[in-house]
Amino acid sequence: MTLNLSLNLSYSALRRGAGLAVPLIAAVLLSSCASIIGPRQIEVPLAKLQQNLDKRFPQHHRVLAVFELELSHPALTIPGNNDRVALALDTSVTPLLARQSWNGVMGISGRLQIDLQRNAVFLADARIDRFAFDGLDEGRQRQITGVGNLLSDKMLKDVPVYSFKPDELRYAGVQFVPTRIATTPTALVLTLEPVK
Repeated sequence: MTLNLSLNLSYSALRRGAGLAVPLIAAVLLSSCASIIGPRQIEVPLAKLQQNLDKRFPQHHRVLAVFELELSHPALTIPGNNDRVALALDTSVTPLLARQSWNGVMGISGRLQIDLQRNAVFLADARIDRFAFDGLDEGRQRQITGVGNLLSDKMLKDVPVYSFKPDELRYAGVQFVPTRIATTPTALVLTLEPVK
């Protein structure tokens, strides 16, 4: 009887200990995953990037308190494997003191940059590659292009090319952070590394 009681007590203590050990073992396994799991890549197709941009336009900007600028219908392309993208936008410029407006196309290109605070990819160092307007003389066209070059970074600073979803930055219980961007003709390839 005494032997049976001690076996029951030992078994009961073992079960209580196992109940505590399971969460401890799980925590150890999950923390070791961060050191086992290395960098991973996600590929974001151009069509998905385009859908993201379509939701953010049209945009309106006042330029030097002289012009109203409307940007619409963005068309994103990846011109080469140089980690840059190009964006063509329908553009309407209206001088505030005139009743006419000029319509045309603005082509902007820039390099891609990860913003860790906003968990997004933005266009940085943007430059205007093309600014063509219907019915505008060459002198005025140069003037508007010069103003556009000054403001191209400002116009797009809050427009993410891609925003990370929380589940993309978490895998197998490990938190990841984006560290690198590469381009292919049809997609962005984003490298994510475990947070250390």
